[in-house]
Amino acid sequence: MKNFILSAFLFFSIYGIAQIKGTITDEKGNPLPFVSIFEESTYRGTTSNENGQYQLQVKEIGKNKIVFQYLGFKTQKITIAPDSKIITLDVKMQEESFALNEVVIDPKNNPANTIIKSAIANRKENAEKMSRFTADFYSKGILKVKDLPKKILGQKLDLGPDLSSNLDSTGTGILYLSETISKLSYQKPDKLKETIIASKISGNNKGFSYNTAALSTYDFYDNTLEFDVNLISPIANNAFSYYKYKLEGSFYDDNKHQIYKIKVTPKRDKEPVFEGYIYIVDESFAIYAIDFDIKGYRMKNEFTEVMNLKQSFSYNEKNKIWSKNAQTLSFTAGGFGIKFSGQFNYVYSNYEFPESFAKKTFGNEIVAFDLNANKKDDSFWNEIRPIPLTLEESTDYTKKDSLQTIRKSKKYTDSIDAKENKFKVLDILRGYDYKNTFKKYSFKYEGLLNLTSLSFNTVQGFNFDSGFSFKKWNEETGKSTSISTTFNYGFSDERFRAVAEFIHRFNTINYAAISVSGGTKTTQFNSAEPISKLVNSVSSLFFKDNYMKLYNLEFAQINYTQDIANGVNLNAKAAYEQRKPLFNTTDYSFFKRDDIYSSNNPLAPNDFNTPSFDPHHLIKANLTARINFGNKYISRPDGRYNFKNDKYPTIFLAFEKAFAASDKKYEFERIGASVQYDLSLNNKGLLGMNFRAGKFFNAENISFIDYKHFNGNQTHIGTSDRYLNVFNLMPYYDNSTNDSYFEMHLEHNDMGFITNKIPLINLLKSTMNLGFHSLAIPNRKPYTEFTVGLDNLGFGKFKLFRVDYIHSYQGGIKQNGVVFGLKILNVLN
Repeated sequence: MKNFILSAFLFFSIYGIAQIKGTITDEKGNPLPFVSIFEESTYRGTTSNENGQYQLQVKEIGKNKIVFQYLGFKTQKITIAPDSKIITLDVKMQEESFALNEVVIDPKNNPANTIIKSAIANRKENAEKMSRFTADFYSKGILKVKDLPKKILGQKLDLGPDLSSNLDSTGTGILYLSETISKLSYQKPDKLKETIIASKISGNNKGFSYNTAALSTYDFYDNTLEFDVNLISPIANNAFSYYKYKLEGSFYDDNKHQIYKIKVTPKRDKEPVFEGYIYIVDESFAIYAIDFDIKGYRMKNEFTEVMNLKQSFSYNEKNKIWSKNAQTLSFTAGGFGIKFSGQFNYVYSNYEFPESFAKKTFGNEIVAFDLNANKKDDSFWNEIRPIPLTLEESTDYTKKDSLQTIRKSKKYTDSIDAKENKFKVLDILRGYDYKNTFKKYSFKYEGLLNLTSLSFNTVQGFNFDSGFSFKKWNEETGKSTSISTTFNYGFSDERFRAVAEFIHRFNTINYAAISVSGGTKTTQFNSAEPISKLVNSVSSLFFKDNYMKLYNLEFAQINYTQDIANGVNLNAKAAYEQRKPLFNTTDYSFFKRDDIYSSNNPLAPNDFNTPSFDPHHLIKANLTARINFGNKYISRPDGRYNFKNDKYPTIFLAFEKAFAASDKKYEFERIGASVQYDLSLNNKGLLGMNFRAGKFFNAENISFIDYKHFNGNQTHIGTSDRYLNVFNLMPYYDNSTNDSYFEMHLEHNDMGFITNKIPLINLLKSTMNLGFHSLAIPNRKPYTEFTVGLDNLGFGKFKLFRVDYIHSYQGGIKQNGVVFGLKILNVLN
């Protein structure tokens, strides 16, 4: 009933208003895009599209003048006679003449600096006026690709039949086109409630758009604005440390407000800054408009070439508030010869400014979709859409919407699958994929020559995987089921091992899932697997260093996970484990063939005869809780999408118990906790923190496998983006414990705050990392590390490397070393 009433209200609201539409051009007839159009003394407005076309809904023709406002052109107010429901009004705008003689210039002082200082002084007051509001919100987003090649690095680029058919013969076309209409409630600094009443995606009958107001909140009254890094506002408290200003002129709007046009340029090119123009209103020193470029390297996003952000504000005589009525965010990006472009238009209208909100207005749900929000027909959109579609956009909707029925049909999907599912003889070696799109299931065979899985260790020698997998899914309910088997063969130990796994996800609301697995495999003593197969293979074959220590595990395991409350996830696991020691079976290497590998015993690297532990079995049960305080989420009919609240840390709590062992001495209990938190220091960088602590009980004689092992690194190769879970020079098993422990990891990335100011270093466009790592366990001196290094290193657009100098100390033993970070290994692994 509630949704029916809302729909009825919207229907009568729409059809109880009149529409004004037309085209806006300059004096030469060139269309003017993104002109702000609004009804005077109201908050009903829109903006023109790329072709200068607009349409504006008004409640009563002739009651108020229609205002046309565009940067660089004179504001126009036009009165319309109340004689029609639909009026075509084409407007020709005249260029604004900027006058410097209207500004009293003191030759000793830059007048632009005086204006900016006043804007900074009045920033808090102006921000407060827009600190609490409700509004109607419209968004339209479009993503395009140009010159998409058929191959990248020699590999065929397969986009699938749906995306491929959207592009022309040159690899150019629209990849994504979407619109939303929503109701907003907002309160600074971060309280938001958005209800999407209409949503549309070209060629997608689900139509649940990702365009939201939460992704479009850029407030220049704040000191910093969040992009990939925090960029400094040109009217921030410390803006004069980053910007130079030049007054290029002033003009008067139709309300006789004097508007200053100020050019903003960075003092240093590599800083996180904007560049362009800011328009400031005299006396109130509020923002009139924004037109800024953001270069990709300034926000540490090398693939983005340039981003442009435009904002326009309108004045209401009744409440004396300059409110944002339109915003456009556009960008160009590229890599591998491919060019991408995108544009997102936002329109705010029908503002109200309540003195306060009811207590239950804001909660953890930040976005919700109305029932049938994705079912609105073309007549609804044609009436309510504030920005007319361009011909390209209209054609894209028509083409893709008409084709999607065909593309979803059994006949079409079967024909596409038949082409892709053709079996070739070489697939026995290379692998084979089979897919039934209509029935939503797939099958995969990894092949006998699965070279991507090839690795080397001293227990198995060269070894590789193969296997089969089956997956079935339901996009409407969020259910999915997968069954897989992985076969592994070691050429040196001449042993075949296999693992099977079943996973079923029940939904995408609380993400309840169950998995059952079992089989035989080799696994590291440290279950966190601190050394990857690739790094160990290179370390062994090239340098004769076999850091990976393995044992044989025969197991059967069941696992269940679910979000049991907002921000709280519970994971329960029980496993039967049969453990057996393993020995080196090969001494092969590419180089240093006269050297000898260390043994596979982590406790006695020079003992090649004594097993690292006695064979045994036990049952282990684990219960882990993850708590994200203040967790926010978006509710969609097809699922719930969680967003961690950056204000609060993430807490992990764990309990582990071993029982039913072959010998009582292997049984134990362990409790553990960890706290992870990223503290934003605005433009001064990000401080990452990871604290862990735990305690064993009844564990005096447990197997070394069950000790708490800490992630060391003896290879001098880093494989993660951040080092918040590793000791960079610590041997892998020197500090393992079956008692209590506490570890701490701190890492500060300056996001260029320091490196941008250092000559020559700033040419690298890198960032600086400072780190501290410490480990405390009973009866042993603490282990500590201090690190300093450069991050975001690389060539051109590819910033995949970091280099760190490490100084470690434990019980009088000091070590120094360098770790080379290869982030690309995250992908390869």
